Amino acid sequence: MTSRHEKTQGSKPIFWSCLALVLFVSACGQQTPPDTRAADESAIRDLDAQWSKTAAANDVEGTVSYYSDDASVLAPNAPIATDKQAIRAVWASLLGPGVSVSWQPSKVEVSRSGDLAYAMGVYQTALKDSQGKPVADHGKYVEVWKKQADGKWKTVADIFNSDLPLSAPPEKKAHARPRRRRAHKTTVP
Repeated sequence: MTSRHEKTQGSKPIFWSCLALVLFVSACGQQTPPDTRAADESAIRDLDAQWSKTAAANDVEGTVSYYSDDASVLAPNAPIATDKQAIRAVWASLLGPGVSVSWQPSKVEVSRSGDLAYAMGVYQTALKDSQGKPVADHGKYVEVWKKQADGKWKTVADIFNSDLPLSAPPEKKAHARPRRRRAHKTTVP
């Protein structure tokens, strides 16, 4: 008859062999996904160039189509636009007849996982003010891109701001102070 000790001793090598086999098989089953960063970077650069052309054509709807449904736009001197309607309003206020807008990325970086990326670069705008005088602006931007469930890249966050210095606030005109009336002394007889 086999003792309990002998049974335990005999099952240890089997246990460790099975564990090693399970770990080996699971390690073999996991493959590193292919590195698509170069192709994704190229795709985002192409999309950004198309987006800039769409905005240059003053196409508000086309411009808004580059954003995901849950995107946010952080335009200067305005609250955060957090839905398509608010983003459409931002672009409608920026685009219109006589407006020229363009941008160019200087850097695009894609995550190793291939699902997030960012682009940063410079923009230029030109328009006429209410008196018909030309007004130009230039600045920088950062876009965060996310690969959607359908495999397409969309912008989820967009921020831009001007390189031009703030204009000086209008000078306050000094108002003449009202003169104080002197109280007359009244003498009591």
